[in-house]
Amino acid sequence: MSDVKKSATRDGYGSALLELIKEHDDIVVLDADLAAATRTGMVKKAFPEKHINCGIAEANMMGVAAGLAATGKVPFVSSFAMFAVERAFEQIRNSIAYPHLNVKIGASHAGVSVGEDGATHQCNEDIALMRTLPGMVIINPSDSIEASAAVKAAYEYQGPVYMRFGRLAVPIINDGPDYKFEIGKGIVLREGKDVTIIVTGLPVANCLEAAEMLAADGIDAKVINMHTIKPLDEELVVASAKETGKVVTVEEHSVIGGLGSAVCDVLSEKAPTRVLKIGVNDVFTESGPALELIKKYGLDAESIYRKVKEFC
Repeated sequence: MSDVKKSATRDGYGSALLELIKEHDDIVVLDADLAAATRTGMVKKAFPEKHINCGIAEANMMGVAAGLAATGKVPFVSSFAMFAVERAFEQIRNSIAYPHLNVKIGASHAGVSVGEDGATHQCNEDIALMRTLPGMVIINPSDSIEASAAVKAAYEYQGPVYMRFGRLAVPIINDGPDYKFEIGKGIVLREGKDVTIIVTGLPVANCLEAAEMLAADGIDAKVINMHTIKPLDEELVVASAKETGKVVTVEEHSVIGGLGSAVCDVLSEKAPTRVLKIGVNDVFTESGPALELIKKYGLDAESIYRKVKEFC
């Protein structure tokens, strides 16, 4: 897929913020000394008065964001997922989620695709943590186009939103004329009758490739891009499970507490179905080149293909 146009979802975050801030005076962008990496540097350069560098003090940054939201501003808070969520979880819980303030968290460099940044920076628990917070919307876009759409939708939504972005450039798949982003609504990318693959974030493109490989073996896979994990599109999950009888979830995240767990929660109650969860299997990941790590942890197209074929 070397000829396919690629871009990182963090790039879509930065460009969408820059576009929004030109139109809305109430937006303030905060970062924790990582403006270049999170792409909020675009805003810092063009609108320095709208950008606040809080330094390497993520917990304090969440408190600053809460204060700004309480005065009517719409803060977009940016850092690596590991620091934004896990270092500042208490502040997100008590200062943002509990009072249901209008804060948008843009968490970059999530998952194993952080690569050489190392195991301590590879955040595979963030979705699980944020799912526990009442009223928290969780969005995990599949490409830079969807990331931009998610940022704009987050601004329009009243309440806390967690957006998950990646470091690695991924294929552009949402450039069709009919593409529409809506919080809480999954997108069927490919119809199928034998198995449903529900995927979020970086592996979406890999799942589409795996579905083509499965088709060559006579397995017709339905592929759903579940960009919003909370609120989950329960209607689509249940209908697809009933249609195909088997469900596979794929995520660049722990298989505990993330998309797979959210899908299983719904199906166990409303439509008991066999489910295979593909993701990071309760281990700490390690440092290495991003693409090699994706393959090692079974999130490349070939690995997904083999696992789904065996499951079917």
